[in-house]
Order: sequence, then structure tokens, then C-alpha cells
Amino acid sequence: MDKRRVVVTGLGAVTPLGNSVSDTWDGIRNERCGIGPITLFDTTDYAVKIAGEVKNFSLSDFGIDRKEARKMSRFTQFAVAAACEAVKDSGFTKESILGCKSGVVIGNGIGGFETME
Repeated sequence: MDKRRVVVTGLGAVTPLGNSVSDTWDGIRNERCGIGPITLFDTTDYAVKIAGEVKNFSLSDFGIDRKEARKMSRFTQFAVAAACEAVKDSGFTKESILGCKSGVVIGNGIGGFETME
């Protein structure tokens, strides 16, 4: 098996601790907790009342207009925002990225339920 080198050139994150890598790391360093009362839907009929919600998030903060954002489920918006941050962090531009030598790794728990509903 050939060993290939992988170089991480940029990072992006949208988490309950912050909507960027720096905000997330700041939350970790300062021992903040991203868990709190659920605010995105009514929890009356549910036993669980707490979760790790992403707060104060707007895709427009990442240069994507609201009309385009409305076409995406919330977890997709998070992925787009993190990708925008990672590309910016890398120093690449749309013109300088070589598509055949670029990739994206996305971590997602369970997303898209509101879209499926």
C-alpha cells in the first residue's frame, strides 16, 4: 500500500462553543459548556430538555446570502460555514484550489431531521 501525505491547510468549525475555530478553542480553553436548555423547538412532550445547540448562527456572516441559505437545511449551513472558514484559513482562493488535489472532511452527528420532517 502506498503511503500518501496529507496536509491540513485550513480549519473550520461550527459548534455549541462557537461559530468558528477560534471561538470554539476559546470556549475549550476557558472551560465553557456548550450544553444548555433546548431553544429551537418546544420540548414539552420530551423527557430531554437540554442539548448542545449552535447559537447566534447566520450563514450571511460567511458571505452567503439569505436567499441561498434558505435552500439549505441547518446542518448543511454549518458545513458550508465551516468550509468557508477552512478555505479562508488555508489562504487558498477559488482560483488557486486544485480540485483534483483538494478534499473536505466533514463530521456530523445526526443532521437534517427538520428537512426530512
